[in-house]
Amino acid sequence: MEGPMTALSVLLAVTVRWAVSLYPYSGARKPPMYGDYEAQRHWQEVTLGLPVKQWYFNSTDNDLLYWGLDYPPLTAYHSLLCGYVAHMINPDWVVLNSSRGYESHHHKLFMRATVLVADLVIYIPAVLLYCSHLQETSAKRKALSLSCILLYPGLILIDYGHFQYNSVSLGFALWGILALSCGYEALGSLAFCLALNYKQMELYHSLPFFCFLLGKCFKQGITGWGLLLLLKIGVTVIAAFSLCWIPFLTDIEQILQVLRRLFPVGRGLFEDKVANVWCSLSVLFKVKNVLSPGAQLQLSFACTVLGVLPSCIQLTARPTIRGFKLSLVTCALSFFLFSFQVHEKSILLASLPACLLLNELPLMATWFLLTSTFSMLPLLQKDGLVMPYVITTLMFLLGSVAFLSFHEKTSEDCLQMKPFCASVRKYIPWFRLQESLVKMLFFSSMLAMTALTAASCTLAPPPTLPDLYSVLISTVSCIHFLMFFSYFSIIQLWDKVDERKKKKNS
Repeated sequence: MEGPMTALSVLLAVTVRWAVSLYPYSGARKPPMYGDYEAQRHWQEVTLGLPVKQWYFNSTDNDLLYWGLDYPPLTAYHSLLCGYVAHMINPDWVVLNSSRGYESHHHKLFMRATVLVADLVIYIPAVLLYCSHLQETSAKRKALSLSCILLYPGLILIDYGHFQYNSVSLGFALWGILALSCGYEALGSLAFCLALNYKQMELYHSLPFFCFLLGKCFKQGITGWGLLLLLKIGVTVIAAFSLCWIPFLTDIEQILQVLRRLFPVGRGLFEDKVANVWCSLSVLFKVKNVLSPGAQLQLSFACTVLGVLPSCIQLTARPTIRGFKLSLVTCALSFFLFSFQVHEKSILLASLPACLLLNELPLMATWFLLTSTFSMLPLLQKDGLVMPYVITTLMFLLGSVAFLSFHEKTSEDCLQMKPFCASVRKYIPWFRLQESLVKMLFFSSMLAMTALTAASCTLAPPPTLPDLYSVLISTVSCIHFLMFFSYFSIIQLWDKVDERKKKKNS
């Protein structure tokens, strides 16, 4: 990549991140529970002030109803590290029990800095390396792709506005993708194990990783080199999990308690308004009132499995890096749309692989990333982040137009729909994917999202329908996500890139 452009891209990305961090965070000055900012601060207090074996158990010093730890051990260790640094700067920030709800300018500066440091150490270097390895791409376009990925507003707004550390788990996952792209299966497995041990939601990506690696083993011969590769991967995974879970492996009750905290199935099918099928369907059909909790769990599991099955079978049969990236999007979207107890922020798990497709599928990837950010608007409004939402979204949109020219790439070939359309034309000869139709759908989509954003920010909803805008936003986003799920599934299942390359070479 071009050095000056790369440096400028990273500098711009860091500047935008820090500018967003000047805005309010989740739960600012909202007792008694505050929000995710307080949750992260409280975990520092708990991990620093209590023995490891008490971190996940309810006690007088660890009220699990007040932001109890509900992420895997690697998150807890990260909280402990941040807690040590916080204690060195100002012990009042992390005093057990008495520091609850602590808010100050200096503490906000420290917390925001911890997010930026994690980003600079894990996520941004992974994006840099990914863009530098883009094939059949000029140095200039690599730098421009880097800018677009780093300016994706959804991740910036949640980590630097709302307040979380999603860049850590997503960064580890990206390192795993990079390692597998370079043929380092054990390193890729290790990186993904770290991602999974930081946030359990990385299970959204687990099936593509598993199927890709299994397919590689089959390809090398399951009784020969493939078996050795399988054993190497297995040893790596067991060793990584063992290291992360060492303090909890001495007692079976410790393990079970951590698992209970990680997977709280008692919360129900969904809580807040989220842009998935179950929440959108509840507008017409109250699933929660008709089905028992057990039946809801079984239904969501069945639908999720059916959603991921075609992608996983295809990836196992043809383990290509391109198919792997497409499968990461479709599987993450299937989990988001159909699985149990989904949070609106979970769309970031589908957004990461979509970012990796910006160079190959600029229109659909950009469209998806804009929709994913829009789907979190009710949460961002609650946190007072409407202004940074508008500015970062416009920056990303204008950057994608200028750098990727996605609005010009609407043909069957540019959308990589040619193999699918050719298959359809065998039965419907007149079928054509019109460029004018694609453009009309895109601009109609942008208009609808703009109108809903403006209405929700300026017009009060009717007293009888207080959740009108959040329901409309989640439903419109869900319709979009179903379309994207279908599109990326089609692209993967009808992928003929390898065949075209073989023909060119022969």
